[in-house]
Amino acid sequence: MRSLLLSRRDLDFLLHEWLDVGALTARERFAEHSRETFDAVLELSERVATEQFAPHNRTADLHEPEFDGERVHMIPEVAKALEAFAATGITAAGMDESVGGMQLPQTVAQACFLWFQAANVGTSAYPFLTIANANLLLAHGTPEQVETWVEPMLEGRYFGTMCLSEPQAGSSLADITTRAEPRDDGTYRLSGNKMWISGGDHDLSENIVHLVLAKVPGGPAGVKGISLFIVPKFLADGQRNDVSLAGVNHKMGFRGTVNTLLNFGEGRHTPGGEAGAVGYLVGEEGRGLALMFHMMNEARVGVGGNAAALGYTGYLHALDYARTRTQGRPPTAKSGPPVAIIEHPDVARMLLAQKSYAEGAVALILYCARLLDDERTGATEVDRARAHLLLDTLTPIAKSWPSQWCLAANDLAIQVHGGYGYTREYAVEQFWRDNRLNMIHEGTHGIQGLDLLGRKVVLHDGAGLRLLLDTITGTVDAARAAGLDDHADALAAAVARTGEVTAALWAAGDPAVTLANSSTYLEAVGHVVVAWMWLEQLVAAAGREGDFYDGKRAAGGYFFRHELPRTGPQFALLESLDRSTLDVRPEWF
Repeated sequence: MRSLLLSRRDLDFLLHEWLDVGALTARERFAEHSRETFDAVLELSERVATEQFAPHNRTADLHEPEFDGERVHMIPEVAKALEAFAATGITAAGMDESVGGMQLPQTVAQACFLWFQAANVGTSAYPFLTIANANLLLAHGTPEQVETWVEPMLEGRYFGTMCLSEPQAGSSLADITTRAEPRDDGTYRLSGNKMWISGGDHDLSENIVHLVLAKVPGGPAGVKGISLFIVPKFLADGQRNDVSLAGVNHKMGFRGTVNTLLNFGEGRHTPGGEAGAVGYLVGEEGRGLALMFHMMNEARVGVGGNAAALGYTGYLHALDYARTRTQGRPPTAKSGPPVAIIEHPDVARMLLAQKSYAEGAVALILYCARLLDDERTGATEVDRARAHLLLDTLTPIAKSWPSQWCLAANDLAIQVHGGYGYTREYAVEQFWRDNRLNMIHEGTHGIQGLDLLGRKVVLHDGAGLRLLLDTITGTVDAARAAGLDDHADALAAAVARTGEVTAALWAAGDPAVTLANSSTYLEAVGHVVVAWMWLEQLVAAAGREGDFYDGKRAAGGYFFRHELPRTGPQFALLESLDRSTLDVRPEWF
């Protein structure tokens, strides 16, 4: 039976025929692996996701976590699924063998996790956050911190969170007020509130390891005064830390993920007889935000993965429905039996659009994972630095483009289902609700636009943008050699416009005007990047025959004919240095 979560055939194409993950086994880090081990862990992921995660996706949506004033209650299937996930060892799939990891390429680990994101994005959020939390501490924690907090997370006994936002500050982290008072024993006592904390409290694990941003009194103002702390729910000696659940937020989607307001230092629990949550400094004081970006950037690409997986499973559900639902006849048929709706051109249009968005997004996420492998294990320092710079430049696009356009795919999946699409008897309405959160998770669309135009494309005198455009140009050259001249010419023109428009935006001499246009810039450049992802796939498929490859060519062609041309008017608008949003006054609304 064909899976409605993801296409294993497509993953095999992306991993082996395009990204050539088998070549990574020539590198020392991955030398003990082979195509067989990669395939085995992918098969395991598909099986556990299908059998343990997917069956309670709807149940968790209908019976979301509830807070009775003392503790959180949730359906038992969540804990059972997470136990099965921990048993696979996939929590540590990409981590070092020295800490119990599989030492798989991140490209393969990311492909494995897509199965869980597609099956049940709410339940997969717990390991999602735990993996990113553990990776930060592996990179920046002390050996003692790794032994005490990371190793139990990798065993599935502890889960992790990230605690950034506060009720009054939102995404403006410079305005956080959570305080961390140093103590003579080297620990800190934290007091304050954190909002929108996914996985912030539950009974799914023995402990919860919070990574908390706070300010040490007397430190610099703004973000330079932010430090990062490990604040566990239970201390290493078993004492309850002074972290209290103040309430549970009920969202439109991701309902299986408990989302919380946490109070630190409320005084309900007083380890050592003193109020304040015990925290352990990670790294140095004042470097908290820089360190937290290790987790945030991983989470941003991961949010893109959430969106891509939801867009993909929505597409497969719509495709299955379109193949089996009979309704209407072709315009040229005056009589005869109804046909499957997939035969109607407008339904084919909606399916092609979904396929182009979902498969383009998954390609982008796996490409970013491959860059992370190259950053870690590239042959030379130049190779590693190149991969780091390109990944840094692509990260805001990898977060936001799937979040916008795979949501559009879910919208089309509902449309394909007609009136049934917005009923709860069909899964596609939940996919849309779940996916709508990803445009906000880990920094809104607007924040990613500011990051791309305001930071990434001008960093190091524009080195990141030059590298991106040069890399795309390399694909254009390969496409011409493969006989894909029309697509190559279209993408080459879009690359040229990207460079021209970026220069024009910054030549304005007024950062306010430039950055007022950053969201449109993100959308336009995002479409150029995904057209590049499609051209990469079309080059890999060149000369190959069969329905799978013909489907790739159809979806790629659709993207080049219907989607890439959207960037023309957007680039023209950007080049005009539009002031619409700057000049409008609040009283005019």
